[in-house]
Amino acid sequence: MNKLNLTDVSQYVEQNIGIFHQKRIQSIESLKLIKVIQRKNPYLFKAKYVLTADEIVRGIVDAQISSAEETIFGDWLEGLAIFINQKVHGGRKSGIAGIDLEFDHDGIRYIVTIKSGPNWANSRQLAEMKTSFVTAQKTLRTSNSKLQVIAVNGCCYGRDNKPDKGTYYKYCGQKFWEFISGDRNLYTELIEPLGHQAKERNDDFLKSYSQIINKFTKEFTTDFCNENGAIDWAKLVKLNSAEKP
Repeated sequence: MNKLNLTDVSQYVEQNIGIFHQKRIQSIESLKLIKVIQRKNPYLFKAKYVLTADEIVRGIVDAQISSAEETIFGDWLEGLAIFINQKVHGGRKSGIAGIDLEFDHDGIRYIVTIKSGPNWANSRQLAEMKTSFVTAQKTLRTSNSKLQVIAVNGCCYGRDNKPDKGTYYKYCGQKFWEFISGDRNLYTELIEPLGHQAKERNDDFLKSYSQIINKFTKEFTTDFCNENGAIDWAKLVKLNSAEKP
């Protein structure tokens, strides 16, 4: 086990955080108004007394962005966690399906799935993760039947005060970052480098965001507002819910 050098972490973040911001912009520029509307509940907008095209467009775009950013940044944090663990424990991206990270420490092989936060799973996803752990453990023991393999669900933020789940452990937030790095304070030490060029990157994002809002508002007004400028709710619902002929 090696001691983590925070300078290495800062350099990694500075060199790679641009990937996250680039994918944020790409997620906006790839949006299509019709497809986004089809995934949203038109009744909710009516119930909330939404009256303008701008309100609806901002509502659906903001919800889409929030969901996409959580996924994009979660994937980025997974890469950071693997990098940190490689520096400390010689860990590596796992080649086993459903497993993100493998590393050895004190004679134990750890297999880790990395998620953004603690509330990521429904019952089906939780069952799939458990199955992946069992399959991975069997695979690793094929060549060494005595190998001790411990499965861990790591979450980059949050907390879980009962980490022992019986067949695996769930480490969240401070506990997770300490687990992969040996540094109890890493979870707070990460904050500063993550802000590298944040303002400049966000300015680029806001430019793309403003353009898509303007574009979608114009499209929505043309396609879903009547000649008086009022929203044609029946047409909107039909797009979302009518049976195909």
